[in-house]
Amino acid sequence: MRNAMWAAAVALLVPAVVAAQDARSYQCTMAENVRRVEIVSEPGVAVPCEVHYYKDTEAPDDWQVLWSAQSEAGYCEARAEEFIAKLTEWGWACQAGDPPAPAEDADSEG
Repeated sequence: MRNAMWAAAVALLVPAVVAAQDARSYQCTMAENVRRVEIVSEPGVAVPCEVHYYKDTEAPDDWQVLWSAQSEAGYCEARAEEFIAKLTEWGWACQAGDPPAPAEDADSEG
């Protein structure tokens, strides 16, 4: 029952979070691969929260919940920052905020 309640709460939160992702979202690239790490919570509220991980180029429709917190403010942010540091150590180039516009348009002939 607890899991069902958490899933329902997250389902309600996710649409509201889309507008509030600025520095709570990280885009990482390595060659042609793109990974994304997002901290998901209700805007203006630190907890409950989840850290979502997306492999955008390898599995665009799939994502994982890496960590979640019910009552510890700052937990998701700290875990996300630690994970971004690990990705960087592994050679990924990561930046906070929205991803840059694709460069494909500049290379296309027209």
